[in-house]
Amino acid sequence: MIKRLLNAEFSRKIVTWLAAQYIRFVNLSGRWRIVGETVPDGLLEKGEPFIVAFWHGRLIMMAFSWRRCDLVHMLISGHRDGQLVSGMMSHFGSKSIFGSSTRGGAAAFIQLARLLKDGEVVGITPDGPKGPRMRANNGVVSLAKVAGAPIVPLTFSSSFSHVFGSWDRFVLPLPFGRGVFLWGDPIYVRQDGDDHYFEEKRVEVEQTLIALTQRADWLMGRQDTDPAAPAPTVG
Repeated sequence: MIKRLLNAEFSRKIVTWLAAQYIRFVNLSGRWRIVGETVPDGLLEKGEPFIVAFWHGRLIMMAFSWRRCDLVHMLISGHRDGQLVSGMMSHFGSKSIFGSSTRGGAAAFIQLARLLKDGEVVGITPDGPKGPRMRANNGVVSLAKVAGAPIVPLTFSSSFSHVFGSWDRFVLPLPFGRGVFLWGDPIYVRQDGDDHYFEEKRVEVEQTLIALTQRADWLMGRQDTDPAAPAPTVG
C-alpha cells in the first residue's frame, strides 16, 4: 500500500514537500557550520566547473552545504527512491539528471559531461545507488577525465542524528543538534593517464571521502561509519 501511494504523483509531491520542510527545520533549529566553502566559491569565481562528490548516506542535508547549491545538477537514480530525492532537492533549486549503472547510465554520463563542459556544476554519490557503502565506483573519475573537471569531496555529520540500518547507513540528522559540512580540496584527474593512474585516482577519491567523513563524525562526537568491504575485482 505504501509503495502504491509513493508511486502516485500527488502523494510523492506531499512526501517530498514534507521532507524538504523537515530538512529546513533541522537546519534552522540546529547550529550548523560550513568548513572549506572557499573551495567551491573559488572554483566558481574562476569559472571552473567541478564535480561535487559525497557518500549516498550523507545526502539529505546537502542543500545547505553551499550557498549556491541551486547551481548543482544532481545525478539521481531513476527508481522510486531516486524520484523522491529529486523531488525533495527541487524545493532547494537543485536540478536532477536521472541515471544509474543499471538504467540510463550512458545517457546520464553524456549529459553530465556536456553540462561540465558548458561550465556547470554536477553532484554525484560515487557509492550510489546501491553500494558498496563508502566505496567509490569508476564513474566519478571517468567523468572527471572526460570533462576535464576536478572532483571536490564533501560530507556532513550531526551530533544528534539517527543512523538507519540500510546498505548506506543513511544519516538522518535530528532537530536542535550541532552539524558540520566539510569541503575537501579539489582532486584533479589528467586525461592522458593509463588504467593504473585512473585506479589510483579512484582510490584517492574514496580514501579522501572516508577520511573527511570520519573527521566530521569525530568533530560531532559520533562513532565512525565503517565502509563496506570493497567490491571484488574482476579478472
